[in-house]
Amino acid sequence: MHSFRKAFKDQAPLYVFVAVLFLVGVLFGAMMVNALSLEQQQDIARYLNHFFVNLHEGGPASGQSSFWEIASLHLKWIGLIWILGLSVIGLPGILILDFLKGVLIGFTVGYLVGQYSWSGLLFALVSVAPQNMLMIPIVMMCSVTAIHFSLYMIRNRLLVQRGGSLAKPLMSYAITTGVMALATLAAASFEMWVTPSMMRWVTPMLVQATNLAF
Repeated sequence: MHSFRKAFKDQAPLYVFVAVLFLVGVLFGAMMVNALSLEQQQDIARYLNHFFVNLHEGGPASGQSSFWEIASLHLKWIGLIWILGLSVIGLPGILILDFLKGVLIGFTVGYLVGQYSWSGLLFALVSVAPQNMLMIPIVMMCSVTAIHFSLYMIRNRLLVQRGGSLAKPLMSYAITTGVMALATLAAASFEMWVTPSMMRWVTPMLVQATNLAF
């Protein structure tokens, strides 16, 4: 526990940096909604309207057919961050992934709120927020650990040319990522079995709003 607190304290500036980068991505994603053409807005609206009606009538909540397909999408994201952290040149890629994560969430929430107002916000809270309350901290922790390891490689291998074994820092890096991967399964479980029920609870309001709009 003491070592964990010390590591968190040492990496606190990185957590702040990654969090700010993620928030900038969220804001950028929300602003992208305003950049959509009328045709793009209509295409997305038709897709969502069909999705809401299908969900309201008891259809599947997503295109994913199994728990492992949902989990694999999240695990691939975590795995890519881990691989990028192993190389010095992968450091910018980690930052890009964090920014893109924010953009995806910001665009989704921004569009739902802009198109469906309060009912859209409520749908975003039950469909986007729950699993991302787990996934965002997981991605941030994986990213910070990867950045920290990459910076360690730069300082101790490229700049200073120190000797010594990489086994201990690499093992710590791998263990942290492994624990986060297990936590990812919890987020996937929530997305698979809890989120659809919450979405069906809100969908009638969206179907009604869609009918009024058309």
